[in-house]
Amino acid sequence: MELEEVKRHTLVEKVSDQLAKSIRSGFTFTGGVLPSERQLATKFGVSRPVVREATKLLEFQGLVEIRQGLGIRVVNRLYAPLSAAAKLLLPDDTERLRQTLDVRMVLEPKIAERAAVRANEEGIARLHAIQSTLEKASSLEEAMEADIAFHSELARISGNEIFGIMLDSIADLGRDSRRATMTQVGFDRAFQQHAVVLKAIEHGDARAAENAMQIHIQSAVSDLLAHFETGDGSKP
Repeated sequence: MELEEVKRHTLVEKVSDQLAKSIRSGFTFTGGVLPSERQLATKFGVSRPVVREATKLLEFQGLVEIRQGLGIRVVNRLYAPLSAAAKLLLPDDTERLRQTLDVRMVLEPKIAERAAVRANEEGIARLHAIQSTLEKASSLEEAMEADIAFHSELARISGNEIFGIMLDSIADLGRDSRRATMTQVGFDRAFQQHAVVLKAIEHGDARAAENAMQIHIQSAVSDLLAHFETGDGSKP
């Protein structure tokens, strides 16, 4: 009995690993949807329950989304487990968002510093395009996504993929904090502070980029505290 369980577990991991490699290598599935359980079982020579467990493991990892009647869709939510854990461990909204910004305070100035050293013309052009989107944003959601994109692009430019993964892992939490701060002060402050960071990066000035990002995150912390103090009367 134990041997059967070990064998089953090994098969689940094997199928999961092979599917994950296909997804991460950029293999294109029709419509972004994986083949059916039956087709995958035939392909890998395993039972449908093994395929079902393997895809559930991928869903937990944030690589696919399983929806009844719609199949198994490829997604990019590698951050999902951390976001879910943070909400369980820190149920208080104010404290969770404050700690999220605390993490960003440690991480993002260094990302900006490295981006200033490693930025090329293409990366800078992408930052300008994102800035243009933020400047023209007509809704809170559009501004939030542009703000997140700017910071994600800096991580990409930095040349360290782990930075990007770490930012993605708190992306949902970042949306919550941005919703609070942008509700408090609007979109323009983020745009203006991004502009200072971008100017430093264009000049290749690592110290200035780091300092500008530190000021940006500190401002977000202050805006978040002000939001909770004036918005619902609560204090962290």
